[in-house]
Amino acid sequence: MNDLPPPSSLAHTAVIVVAAGSGTRLAAGAPKAFVPLCGRAILEHALDGVFAAAPAQVILVVPAGLESDARTILEAAQTTFTGREMPPSEVRSDNPRPASDEGAPAVAVVVGGETRQRSVAAGLAVLADGIDTVLVHDAARALTPPAQFAAVSAAVRPGVGVIPALPVVDTLKRVHGEEVVAPVDRSELAAAQTPQGFPRTELVAAYGHAEAQGIEYTDDAALFAAAGGAVRHVLGSEEAFKITTPHDLERARMILTSSAVPDGPAIPRIGIGTDVHAFAPGGTLRLAGLDWPGEPALEGHSDGDAVAHAIVDALLGAAGLGDIGQHFGTAHPEYAGAHGDVFLARTAEILAEGGFAIGNVSVQFQGNRPRFSARRAEAERVLSAALGGAPVAVSATTTDGLGFPGRGEGIAVTAVALVHPIALG
Repeated sequence: MNDLPPPSSLAHTAVIVVAAGSGTRLAAGAPKAFVPLCGRAILEHALDGVFAAAPAQVILVVPAGLESDARTILEAAQTTFTGREMPPSEVRSDNPRPASDEGAPAVAVVVGGETRQRSVAAGLAVLADGIDTVLVHDAARALTPPAQFAAVSAAVRPGVGVIPALPVVDTLKRVHGEEVVAPVDRSELAAAQTPQGFPRTELVAAYGHAEAQGIEYTDDAALFAAAGGAVRHVLGSEEAFKITTPHDLERARMILTSSAVPDGPAIPRIGIGTDVHAFAPGGTLRLAGLDWPGEPALEGHSDGDAVAHAIVDALLGAAGLGDIGQHFGTAHPEYAGAHGDVFLARTAEILAEGGFAIGNVSVQFQGNRPRFSARRAEAERVLSAALGGAPVAVSATTTDGLGFPGRGEGIAVTAVALVHPIALG
């Protein structure tokens, strides 16, 4: 069930990823699809499976105001699975990019409606030419394996929709208030999952029928059947469960961390990070977690602390959890002007969520100023504290007047970090 489908199996299939839910029951302070899971948004994990399945088009439906964040996530997923950097202009909400001859899927971001049905309708409105099968997928089913997309798509026929489903294993009872009325024959029941697949023409017509009738459905298969379509099922996957509650989120975290941690002794992993910032007129220098009165500030989206930023990239790189731009870049305005110790503390959390512990960090900056040796121990204590006590060693060197650091134009920093996997229970 976890084998990757052949690249051509979804050649005329679009996947509408519904990520417009509020996530009230998850109670994580953000729309569900954007809640962190092992250092990445739930939506990012969901798109891993979608892009690995290689559909012809991916349509992402998100809450209003989160289009920019969604595009960033979608571009990262596209790049990961195609190996090609996407210009921002290629991911649009009003006119999806057509599929290329190179096999890269068309992509689009659209704003969802007040209900799930209206959100899916928004996705249907931007289907590309050449699509004959549509899969509707919940972003909350973030660990759905790529083979499930292929199995559903392959089973769709004219007039026939397909859902993945699992047999019900619990004993079920019909109740009335506190009274147990009767048992329910579970052999006739199945637990529905996504993606749910349909022939394009019939699904669009079914949505038009539902709108004309003024009826709201919470399930695409029910909407399709109400318009006269037949619905069949294929075997689903235990991994395609829906993340709805904090318990579900923890279950997903345990699955991801257990698969990331190899059996036997934990193998340390090493990452490298670099950062360069120019001096700017005015302000006070913030470097290595310290303020340096009398020294010019460094330019940057945050406080310009090149030492802290290089450490962040080294740690994230070692753990394979992205980079500083992904987690703290301009798409995250909440970090504008934030001090480097905020970045470091959050990075330590991201690594812990991803199943990694920090071994140690070594960092060196190159520049003629500030004079560092007298404050070395102070800087190391501050940086270590921000990382939860992990040892940090800091050194500084001049360049004998060579390059931009030698000319006093800015500072260059290189950091090396060691992390090791841990088993989370």
